Amino acid sequence: MPQAEFTIIPKYFADIGVSEWTSKLSQGDDAAILEIPDGKQAVMSVDTLIAGVHFPLETSPADIAHKALAVNLSDLAAMGATPAWFLLSLTIPDTNEHWLETFSQSLSEIADQYQIELVGGDTCHGSLSITIQVTGLVDKGKYITRSGAQPGDLILVSGQLGNAALGLAYLQGRSKLDDNLIELCTNSINRPTPRLCLTDFLQDYATAAIDISDGLVGDLKHILDKSRVGALIRQNDLPVNEWIRSSGAYEYALGGGDDYELCLTMPSEYKDQITRWNQNNPDCQLQEIGQITESGYYLQAEKNSIDLTHSKGYQHFGE
Repeated sequence: MPQAEFTIIPKYFADIGVSEWTSKLSQGDDAAILEIPDGKQAVMSVDTLIAGVHFPLETSPADIAHKALAVNLSDLAAMGATPAWFLLSLTIPDTNEHWLETFSQSLSEIADQYQIELVGGDTCHGSLSITIQVTGLVDKGKYITRSGAQPGDLILVSGQLGNAALGLAYLQGRSKLDDNLIELCTNSINRPTPRLCLTDFLQDYATAAIDISDGLVGDLKHILDKSRVGALIRQNDLPVNEWIRSSGAYEYALGGGDDYELCLTMPSEYKDQITRWNQNNPDCQLQEIGQITESGYYLQAEKNSIDLTHSKGYQHFGE
């Protein structure tokens, strides 16, 4: 990469995002210095998005920036954490000013939306890839893991499932969509919504949670394995769009990737709280789709019971 690499960070990535928790030392030094407030624990996650693997090559820089941060924020949401700071490592094939301006503007917008501060980063020359490491904060002992599900717990998911996989199929020419679904599904693959609005709800009621990045079937299995339990999920109860339901194309919801909705488990005694949540949060509905059992992993589809024990999550572009 030419000499311009030394100006990229101060020119395009200075002052991105403002956190509720101010950093002690941010960009401009060898490393950031952060102070964890008393009574809090740090929750950290990192993801790399590679062009042609995690997003189509023709994806706009604005969508790439949004998704790169959103998928990391989704991990924080699943743990019940509030975003605080993030680091960015950007590998680009050239210093295209329009691309960088568009990317950094979109990154700034989503960082402002979720109140997370960029505190450092790095740039490299090479094939396009974006690595973001996020740090969130949670009250001590209030974090949510994958290992707390108990037999009898309800299984719930947020939002709709399958839209992102269907959007990708449309963009790749593998599926046709009605006009009223194109924007919904392409936005779902390009601009996922991290369900940070559920942080308090998870801390109050959830026994386990995970974000659905590799498909419901595979990701729920992570909860089952960590909690050493089983599950029965009901196909007819999956929250899907009308195209999926009417065509019976539930594979998009069950095995498609990139939903970034949350799957959580909670005791059945809290059903009233689910109703109250749905009444107050029309943009992030929770849907009960099944129950945690002692053992086994099954999908009830019409009159058939399908064994999901050996099913695997979605593999992004064959990775």
